[in-house]
Amino acid sequence: MWEERYSASDGYLFGTEPAAVLAENPWMIREGKAALCVADGEGRNSVHLARHGMQVTAFDPSPTAIARAGELAADAEVSVDARVSDWDAWDWSAQYDMVVAIFIQFADPAFRARQFSNMQSALRSGGRLVLHGYRPEQIGRGTGGPPHVENMYTEALLRDAFAGWKIERCAVYERDQRSGSAHVGQAALIDFIARKP
Repeated sequence: MWEERYSASDGYLFGTEPAAVLAENPWMIREGKAALCVADGEGRNSVHLARHGMQVTAFDPSPTAIARAGELAADAEVSVDARVSDWDAWDWSAQYDMVVAIFIQFADPAFRARQFSNMQSALRSGGRLVLHGYRPEQIGRGTGGPPHVENMYTEALLRDAFAGWKIERCAVYERDQRSGSAHVGQAALIDFIARKP
């Protein structure tokens, strides 16, 4: 499905600028540290982190998206280890200082539990998880995200899923998005940034 969406797009489907959660929270970027960007699409977020000195690995199931990520990294004169992989084929035993998950709400609750478990495994102790996505209030807006309320994040859901972690930011807000042609208009968003014990 994702390959069909990316290959049908003439340009970068979600644009080339990073998600606002990354651009507006530079304090969480640690130069020289290893980051993993999951389901990273065309590279807008991984390239942003690489521009700021992180050693970045990224994966996405779409070959078209990964090719565009490589082009974006080359244009920015940075290195990103971008690979074609679906979620379950990824090696979750590799360890990172940061795991970044931006709009990965293609997952139903059972898949989401697996996502959260996998990302926890990939983080070193003290590592930082960055989650950014939609809240249930997004349903019906037509400005991005799946049409399934059960796929959305709430503050309570995330705090429960990462109980015992040090929460550095948990913010719910509305924003007018302009991310390529796919995310345009008012959106109900949530940021969740937490450190693994």
